[in-house]
Amino acid sequence: MESELKDLNHSNRKEERALLKSESDVVAAIEELDKKFAPYARRDLYGTMGLGPFPITEKVKLGFAMVTLVPVRFILAMSIMLLYYLICKVFTLFSAPYRGGEEEEDESGVVFQEDYAHMGGWRRSVIVRSGRFLSRVLLFVYGFYWIHESCPNRDSDAKATSDEIDEKGEGVKEEAERPGVIVSNHVSYLDILYHMSASFPSFVAKRSVGKLPLIGLISKCLGCVYVQREAKSPDFKGVSGTVNERVREAHRNKSAPTIMLFPEGTTTNGDYLLTFKTGAFLAGTPVLPVILKYPYERFSVAWDTISGARHVLFLLCQFVNHLEVIRLPVYYPSQEEKDDPKLYASNVRRLMATEGNLILSDLGLGDKRIYHATLNGNLSQIRVFHQKEE
Repeated sequence: MESELKDLNHSNRKEERALLKSESDVVAAIEELDKKFAPYARRDLYGTMGLGPFPITEKVKLGFAMVTLVPVRFILAMSIMLLYYLICKVFTLFSAPYRGGEEEEDESGVVFQEDYAHMGGWRRSVIVRSGRFLSRVLLFVYGFYWIHESCPNRDSDAKATSDEIDEKGEGVKEEAERPGVIVSNHVSYLDILYHMSASFPSFVAKRSVGKLPLIGLISKCLGCVYVQREAKSPDFKGVSGTVNERVREAHRNKSAPTIMLFPEGTTTNGDYLLTFKTGAFLAGTPVLPVILKYPYERFSVAWDTISGARHVLFLLCQFVNHLEVIRLPVYYPSQEEKDDPKLYASNVRRLMATEGNLILSDLGLGDKRIYHATLNGNLSQIRVFHQKEE
């Protein structure tokens, strides 16, 4: 009997060693994944997918923030969104929406376009001004008390901002044209709030966004271009054609809403710049490059490998968040770049990487999906290991 117990204990120790070895192998595999898919890897204090492990001091800070900051910020944020929705509702109440683009969904995934961004007059001015102001207030509520903006003044004689061009009117020289599109790197959904506060542009959004409560009407006031992303890629002719038309319209007509595009097509951790899609550059119009950087000590606001609910919770728990913006001069394409959108996109990308100290990467959305799927599988194995240990 005693010998059997010894054999059983010996067997249990072997299983424990094998278990620990297996878990360490999975951890090593995750580290290897983070290196291979570096543009999407989280490297903050909260760990992969925001699942920790958390130091005891961080647990205390999170606990304190959850009972103090989170409720107040959540109520304020919802109140601001509701207030702006009511403003949009009141000032569009007796206005018919502008209708453009396709009237029915076609194989390109473009759906019926309907917006209030083409509405003129004082009502449009109220919607835009209040939208910019409340977007900045919302960022303040989220802990972005100061936003550092810099504007490198390169070739200032040949480049000008859209505001300067609007003020000069028709007498400006030909090359001082209004940019047709703003292009920016993409790190988080917070990017949209910043751009709303800075210039209130139109965005490309999923068709379902236009049907959401509160957000749906706000997106129509922004003049969002709705697409069915599940159907085809954003580079498909129909989507590109619609975006191209809006870019040309914004370039020709200063009263038309400026369109804002994230040419990477997905988010990164903020340290990298992915290959640009050509949609923003097909029209051959000038573009306004903007670089967003989110310095952090504890929590990275990059929306990668972390669930939306967990991200919002941790964001609200941060006492202070930081945002740095680099607004480059308007980029005027050469004739060669106008004839070759890929060259145009590549040159703007390299300029943004240089000015923003970003690392160029050739990975894309497909690689990101592979990374997320593999990461989820490995973390599931670790959870199984821990359950067995318990």
